[in-house]
Amino acid sequence: MANPTATLETSLGNVEIELFTDLMPITAGNFIELAKSGFYDGLHFHRVIDGFMIQFGCPHSRDPNSPRAGTGDSPNGTIEDEHPENAKLSNEPGTLSMANTGRPNSGGCQFFINTVHNAYLDWFSAGPSKHPVFGKVTSGMDVIKKIESTQTGAGDRPVTPVQMVKVTVHD
Repeated sequence: MANPTATLETSLGNVEIELFTDLMPITAGNFIELAKSGFYDGLHFHRVIDGFMIQFGCPHSRDPNSPRAGTGDSPNGTIEDEHPENAKLSNEPGTLSMANTGRPNSGGCQFFINTVHNAYLDWFSAGPSKHPVFGKVTSGMDVIKKIESTQTGAGDRPVTPVQMVKVTVHD
């Protein structure tokens, strides 16, 4: 059976992703549940770092100018870190990865899309960061690059807000 896919409809264009429910059922399932509930619709990308990643999913980012954007928790609480031996998926360009506070089991609703290979963020690397990959972009990397290259201000926040209009999951 094929993994589910989703369409990320942003204010700069659409991105298609595959969600790795076969290898990362907890993390991908959490994203799917939030997306199907409409949680992500209308939020804004709150952290964009050219040559690194674009981050999304904070409930406070509904207001793109909120000083609290990037600090919000998931309405579903945190999820268990997923580190399956059969899913050593590296933080390569175009992969979706769970954001967290740096503490174990602190992921929730925020995620990022890698724009370069950030191997030091892999949960199986020697570094302190542990960010499990749970999906990948299958089309629309041009849109990801547009978001990545948008002008940012304080806190790596886009000067011109970039909105996630709607996330649609295709089972």
